[in-house]
Amino acid sequence: MENGTTKKPPTEAVNRWHFGPNDLLAAAGGRTIRGIIHRITSSVDERGPRPLVPLGLGDPSVFPSFRISTSAEDAIVESLRSAQHNHYPPTVGLLSARRAIAEHLSENLPYELSPDDVFITAGCNQAIELVAVSLARPGANILLPRPGYPMYETHCVYNNLEIRHFDLVPERGWQIDLDQVEQLSDENTVAMVVINPSNPCGSVLSFEHMQKIAETASKLGIMLIADEVYSHSTFGGTPFVPMGVFGLIVPILTLGSLSKGWIVPGWRLGWVVMTDPKAILKETKVIDSITNFLEISADPATFIQAAVPQIIERTKNGYFERIVNLLRATAEICYDKIKEISCITCPSKPEASMFVMVKLELSLLDGIHDDVDFCLKLAKEESVVLCPGSALEMKNWLRITFAVEPSSLELGLERLKSFCQRHEKK
Repeated sequence: MENGTTKKPPTEAVNRWHFGPNDLLAAAGGRTIRGIIHRITSSVDERGPRPLVPLGLGDPSVFPSFRISTSAEDAIVESLRSAQHNHYPPTVGLLSARRAIAEHLSENLPYELSPDDVFITAGCNQAIELVAVSLARPGANILLPRPGYPMYETHCVYNNLEIRHFDLVPERGWQIDLDQVEQLSDENTVAMVVINPSNPCGSVLSFEHMQKIAETASKLGIMLIADEVYSHSTFGGTPFVPMGVFGLIVPILTLGSLSKGWIVPGWRLGWVVMTDPKAILKETKVIDSITNFLEISADPATFIQAAVPQIIERTKNGYFERIVNLLRATAEICYDKIKEISCITCPSKPEASMFVMVKLELSLLDGIHDDVDFCLKLAKEESVVLCPGSALEMKNWLRITFAVEPSSLELGLERLKSFCQRHEKK
């Protein structure tokens, strides 16, 4: 150490070693929301007089109002204390958990799913990894929504799966631009990702629009990846319809988890479900790829898998109604407060999930270069953390989560308003 700094080793000392970093990890790692939010949060002075208001991540589990039901907690405790689930699970997941998930999802489908249609994963993020690994082959490309959930980009980049973005149109309630989808697709396109209910837009796709999506995918010869993590979190006028309803039109892999519906992201329990009555995924050996991946990847904890049947069975509708009513109320607060801020516009009131996308009008602000600069300065000056739209392929937009304690949400949005007024062009 000299003057508080560490000496850099001479170049020749570094070059004598035969190892180094994986550049693919460097390219992929900078895309995660948690990584970006961490960098923004680190600019907040923890010793400052005002507590941090986290409006960037969708993790309401830290707030008392969003606490999981005690029946689900009890199921975990019973599973653990039984001493019957300390073993390795099958690589595709415990049969009891797969059966429970199949029965649960079949309630909203025109046909019955079987346990063999279900693959258990360590949260939905591993489900996304599974999809990317299973579909990757030389020259292949995949269609992803813009804005969307960046973990798809992360795993596609790492697996050399070419990304092509199609737009969600804010003026049409964030519907998919299907004409653009057809223009982007070619003989090397393998799949299209549909996130419904939407993270980050807070929208829900109509039955009619989803049918058009399925028909378009069938016409193009590609499968659908249906991310339905927020299926329990809809509170607007458009009812949620699972993409699996259209399984006779096109093969579908549905991704889900306990994380959002039961507010337990740390439990890391997700699934990939095959809705494919015509057995196309089996004939094309995609299912072989999925099972091969699961044989070389980590499993969710066995005792959590074993608790899934009880968690699903014992969680009453009243629990979901309470969470949905709370999200409806906080979404209303968020939408109304944003209307009071001149430099931010919201295309439509959120109807689902835990987020809303809003447009940043930089022309009305002084000294703000872009959405990332806005978020960094907001965090430093107001101790409020938002997610910059650039992390979601939407430069100069912002993602705001409303899945927080109502009092914290109002406080954070008031600080956001003060920040915008302070930086407003005179």
